[in-house]
Amino acid sequence: MALPQAKQDATEARLAGLTLPQGGWTDAARKAALARLTAMGLPGNRDEYWRFTRPTDLNAADAPASAPMDESDEAPIFDGIAVVNLVFRDGVFDADASDSDMPDGVTVERLSEAQASDIHWASGLYGTLEAEEQDPVQRPFAALNTAFATEGVLLHVTGKVTTPICLRYVHEGETSDPILHHVVKLDAGTELTLLEAGAPGARFNTSMEVDVADEARFHHVRAQGRNRDRRANTHSFARLGRESVFKSFTLSLNGALTRNEHVFVFNGDDASGHVAGAAIGDGKVAPFHHDDTVFVTHDALNCESRQVFKKVLKNGAVGVFQGKILVKKDAQKTDGYQISQALLLDDDSQFLAKPELEIYADDVACSHGSTTGSIDEDMLFYLRARGVPHARAMDLLVLAFLAEAMQEIEAEGIAESLTTRLSNWLERHAG
Repeated sequence: MALPQAKQDATEARLAGLTLPQGGWTDAARKAALARLTAMGLPGNRDEYWRFTRPTDLNAADAPASAPMDESDEAPIFDGIAVVNLVFRDGVFDADASDSDMPDGVTVERLSEAQASDIHWASGLYGTLEAEEQDPVQRPFAALNTAFATEGVLLHVTGKVTTPICLRYVHEGETSDPILHHVVKLDAGTELTLLEAGAPGARFNTSMEVDVADEARFHHVRAQGRNRDRRANTHSFARLGRESVFKSFTLSLNGALTRNEHVFVFNGDDASGHVAGAAIGDGKVAPFHHDDTVFVTHDALNCESRQVFKKVLKNGAVGVFQGKILVKKDAQKTDGYQISQALLLDDDSQFLAKPELEIYADDVACSHGSTTGSIDEDMLFYLRARGVPHARAMDLLVLAFLAEAMQEIEAEGIAESLTTRLSNWLERHAG
């Protein structure tokens, strides 16, 4: 069926400013992704999964201007943790600022360098999970990413890596518009913690495809920075093998438009997949719109999935959650849990939620819930009556509200680093 003219025009305008990389082992995947994108077109507000989030800024041919955020008033996040840093400035790898020695059990390559060869281990993954997960929900920005990504990392994990690898993003250009694509492959029985910190550009499109083999464990923690004007569209795709573990947590502070999509499928029995996020936004100085969209497919026996998302919104900030658990008919003994909650600190903010369950197996335990509320005045009075200043009492209640999501982070040092960043943000935005 032909695309509506408006959608076709928007897609052509967006693609006009992009150059399709040619040659190498990514060539076929890029061309196939471009074909998918031109067939489906960029999203519009009438698309089912874009009703709550206007994609106008993401569809625009040029990135809206965004001044880099001055973060000189606090140390870089994860700075107190022993990590291996890989730094990207507006989507360009900065070798001088990056660590060169990698820990045992992992090989790291840059997409821009590795794609020139004809054969590569990542050829079986690049664009594969993205293509498989275009049905039943279309994800045109993920196809755009596969086609036009200029940079990224290819991580092949062959052992249990004890030192986290941290992808640090630095935003310096006011109209930078990077497209990054990461591929992660964990062999059977291996383990890796991958951190992401900062905003890659004024507007950015990042995608990550993760293949977690049998009995492997993948931990992912992302901190999206304080850039008020950033427009972000991210995708993470994961395939889970037997008895594997996949855990992903995202902390988001500010951001004019942020849409994080998580898509993972259980292919092996007895696996566990958790995805969680905490977002806090103040619309007083700049708009804040934050969208978490999750799609989990259970296609194996006795697997467990958890979705835990909490948002704190003030001064006209908007939060969105769309989450689905699909249980196929042979995925017996599935344990699926989904919760999305928002704490509104005033009457001007809003939270839009669309939880979904689609179950074809008969021996499962799945639940979902979504709530929106305000500060508990009784708790606030309790704290104030014990001499806690009003601003501090509010911060304590906000941190307590976010605690369930923060507890999804296993590593104590990483969790402490994120909690400190949260506390500092609350202190700056008191009142």
